[in-house]
Amino acid sequence: MPAPRSTLRRSLAAVAALPLLAVALTACGYGSEAKQDDTEANAAVGGKKLSTDTVKIGYFPNLTHATALVGIQEGIIAKELGSTSVKPSTFNAGPSEIEALNAGSIDIGFIGPSPAINGFTKSKGKSLRIIGGSASGGVKLVVNPKKIKTLDDLRGKKIATPQLGNTQDVAFLNWISEKGWKVDANSGKGDVSVVRTDNKVTPDAYRSGSIDGAWVPEPTASKLVAQGAKELLDESTLWPDNKFVITNIIVSQKFLAEHGDVVEAVLRGTVATNAWINANPDKAKASANTALKALSGKELPAEILDPAWKSVQFIDDPLAATLDAEAKHAVKAGLLEQPDLTGIYDLKPLNTILKAAGKPEVADAGLGVK
Repeated sequence: MPAPRSTLRRSLAAVAALPLLAVALTACGYGSEAKQDDTEANAAVGGKKLSTDTVKIGYFPNLTHATALVGIQEGIIAKELGSTSVKPSTFNAGPSEIEALNAGSIDIGFIGPSPAINGFTKSKGKSLRIIGGSASGGVKLVVNPKKIKTLDDLRGKKIATPQLGNTQDVAFLNWISEKGWKVDANSGKGDVSVVRTDNKVTPDAYRSGSIDGAWVPEPTASKLVAQGAKELLDESTLWPDNKFVITNIIVSQKFLAEHGDVVEAVLRGTVATNAWINANPDKAKASANTALKALSGKELPAEILDPAWKSVQFIDDPLAATLDAEAKHAVKAGLLEQPDLTGIYDLKPLNTILKAAGKPEVADAGLGVK
């Protein structure tokens, strides 16, 4: 094991994607196109009239976005919105979702930390706010057990990450650095060969032997394990309390200013959804898989779905301190110029909801609106 748990230092892991994020993907690392869903979630009949008839919500067809998948699939978010209907859109990459938010094509989105930071800094703090958390964890180092038996065995091996500068890529580069090994961040060459490979083709690359392992998000990690790979490290073990942000909830500042009642209703729905997921994990897992099948055309088999689901925590806390640490480590790695993240969070609506529900309020790590 590397010198363990310099937890904040390890957090670089999650965000360093930033400046490269214009081309890098979020935690999922899939393509870049967006899909407009054909149907709107039904509004509650006779529900309370809010300030707009429709709210446009964007998210990924991925397990780390299960708050959106399940909340919409089960009608939990719609219930809180009353007569306001949900118009969902799905995305496969963070930059395209940020573009949609900036263009007004969506109002609220579920997204990874790197594109949220990138979108905020590129707009000089004017495009979005993070208003809540959604998920933590779900990233693993998996390897070929015939070639790699311990963490020290990674030296000289070929390990895949989803893309240059994406969240997992930076996490792995930081881990390598803390081992005292040297790798050129851009070329990926050094004591370990970092091979940037789209998650869609990583299983084929592993099967062919062109990589010896991968530092990847779920469900890619579990897909590799199903092919005979072995989990060597769960990234959550490198973080305080085994938690780091993988999915946030963002909103356009314009929509927040004009439709705060709708934003609060959506947040009530996400809090209720996370509570339902955690109280009914098997039903929630099945619901998420049903939603994935509807969006992608096929569901995940049990041998992939079950371990992937277990590795993700669904929480309301955006874990702001981990995002801040990630950004600082991205700067340290030379992948990001020092950002001003002041005002990236507005957690007042969420904390009002949590307080009313008798739940602990969450912190913004000093990065909230003043």
